[in-house]
Amino acid sequence: MARAAHLSFHPTRRPAENVLGGDEGADASAAPESTARVTARGKGRGARSNASGRYEKDVREETHDGWDLEEELPPLRTEVTYENPRTIINFVNSPYVGFDRSINPYRGCEHGCIYCFARPSHAYMGLSPGLDFETKLFAKPSAPKLLEKELSNKNYKPKVIAMGTNTDPYQPVERRFQIMRGIIAVFSRFNHPVTILTKSQLITRDLDILGPMAEKNLTRAMVSITTQDKVLARSMEPRASAPKWRFEAIRKLVDAGVATGIMTGPMIPGLNDDEMESIMEKAAEMGASFSAMTILRLPLEVSPLFQEWLEAFAPNRAKRIMGHIRDMNGGRDYDPQWSRGREITTPYAQLITQRNRAARARLGFDRANAPIDLSLFRVPVEVSGQMDLFG
Repeated sequence: MARAAHLSFHPTRRPAENVLGGDEGADASAAPESTARVTARGKGRGARSNASGRYEKDVREETHDGWDLEEELPPLRTEVTYENPRTIINFVNSPYVGFDRSINPYRGCEHGCIYCFARPSHAYMGLSPGLDFETKLFAKPSAPKLLEKELSNKNYKPKVIAMGTNTDPYQPVERRFQIMRGIIAVFSRFNHPVTILTKSQLITRDLDILGPMAEKNLTRAMVSITTQDKVLARSMEPRASAPKWRFEAIRKLVDAGVATGIMTGPMIPGLNDDEMESIMEKAAEMGASFSAMTILRLPLEVSPLFQEWLEAFAPNRAKRIMGHIRDMNGGRDYDPQWSRGREITTPYAQLITQRNRAARARLGFDRANAPIDLSLFRVPVEVSGQMDLFG
């Protein structure tokens, strides 16, 4: 009987000078070259490798036992670890984002989007931004109770809380854990405003809560759609809802009275940016009333992971696509200043931005929505009574 090939991984001490610090502005090309690539297993995952996190002292090196036959490795299963944070509202002090507070029910994201800017955050957990990011997740089941406690604090001042700003609150594991549903149920009871960004049709499960909130002007939703190409979507965003179901989610949200927009992003020059207008047009047909757009960013470990995927998915276009990306970033894979609001000056980025602006105007997406109502916020009587009794 022929013997299957065997891959083994041996720890190797990482040179101290190769460890990246916590500066999010570091150039992605500075990632340690010694970091090994670990072959992806099974279908339905975005990353092709599982390079050691930048804060780990050891790296994994792939070795082969010399046999020529490839071994059929078992598929990677999603593992979920409970996390018990002390607080759940994340207050943001940055002029580069349009919100000052957010909530993330999960760390890591099973959607596995290869371009996800949140991937490098998994290194803080001692894990890889590659396959670990989409297979080793952290869930916060205490989030609804923590939210109730924080909203009940007498010093709390309501402002819109943004959901989906880091990882998707409606990723597949939410079907089982229902943490997001618990969170928006708390928002509903407190009449607290919330905005949601997702690429999952699972948001429609919670229309029984979101619909009544929308009647009070307490919520907005935005659905992210990067492509209508099923093959590209399946490879680039393997466990996110198929594009047709995301358009259907827009329609259902609108029918339920939820003001809903379309996020076209990230636009990747030479790969999916030619679809931008058609995506916006289809979203408008579904009832979307506003839009936003982002252009691909490749911070830290995202760059080598994306390039590895790109070489596998579109090898004939990979060099040209990366050329466009580097042209937009001053010759580098990533320019942190551009991500922090610097004026767009490169021709390709300007062209995408101008096209988006023209499409928004043509489709009526520039009409302003009424501001979300902050005046209805109240701590429910049963909660305030409990706080007085036990506080």
